[in-house]
Amino acid sequence: MSVAISTTSPIIIAHRGASGYRPEHTLAAYELAIVLGADYIEPDLVSTKDGVLIARHENEISETTDVARHVEFAHLQTTKIIDGESKTGWFTEDFTLAELKTLRAKERIGQMRSQNTAYDGLFEIPTLQEIIDLVKRKSAEINRAIGIYPETKHPTYFKSIGLALEPFLLATLTANGYEGANAPIFIQSFEVSNLQDLSTKTDLPLVQLLNNSGKPNDFVVSGDERTYADLVTASGLREIAKYAQAVGVHKNLLIPRDSSGKLQSPTSLVTDAHTAGLLVHVWTFRNEDCFLPLDFQGNPQGEYELFFSLGVNGVFSDYPDMASTVKENLRL
Repeated sequence: MSVAISTTSPIIIAHRGASGYRPEHTLAAYELAIVLGADYIEPDLVSTKDGVLIARHENEISETTDVARHVEFAHLQTTKIIDGESKTGWFTEDFTLAELKTLRAKERIGQMRSQNTAYDGLFEIPTLQEIIDLVKRKSAEINRAIGIYPETKHPTYFKSIGLALEPFLLATLTANGYEGANAPIFIQSFEVSNLQDLSTKTDLPLVQLLNNSGKPNDFVVSGDERTYADLVTASGLREIAKYAQAVGVHKNLLIPRDSSGKLQSPTSLVTDAHTAGLLVHVWTFRNEDCFLPLDFQGNPQGEYELFFSLGVNGVFSDYPDMASTVKENLRL
């Protein structure tokens, strides 16, 4: 089920909130993103032991919380295989919501964003419901509809341990009035099968995330030989359009970089996706030179301008104020 390609202005998606300015996946980061002009805020969703959806980039939380300082949880440190990778730390599915609420968030990349470490220890881990409550309140305050763009993280893994994310997600969204193809929401996943299943249970917009390497974890588990490279072909995009309304793509899939980090010629992905009836949302835009292509070191505005010129329908940004300013200057 594809959608007509919108000719309206591209959307600004606050990547984990205004994560260039506040620790990611906190209510403070989401609220600031809205103030800075974001159209959507993006929570990555994982589950607690008692089946509550919360916002964390990963279910392993030592990098984004102060859990290691809580001696009462020392016994919960463990090693697990998550999507084929061995990870040691503390995992959300081993904690109740009440236990997780005693933790505080911290900046994940403090060496790079030292200014954000000033907020370490100030903010709780938010639930999906708390995020929705914030969005409703801010939308009313500023008289502008703000959308949410949740990602189901590691869906095959969570299903394997009896904590499938999708039933919790749909129940919460239904209870909060999210319904219909025009609802201010996109549900995204790097996996395929959970989106295909969701497409039979909801008409809310779905987004197939596409990386520039590797393959969906559910393909690994099921033995499907296809990779993300197969999914970004014209035929692959037509298959995606049978269950999703958009693709969320790595920037390098639109404009590859050479070995020195310099941009090469754009691919046909935007045209191919639009031909298949899919919107194209691109990730992730950041201001720091270490993330920028060689062509735009010190000039993150120029990178936005280039990608907007390709006709993309949205951008994920850690700095939604800059994304919004460039869009306004281009009169998009």
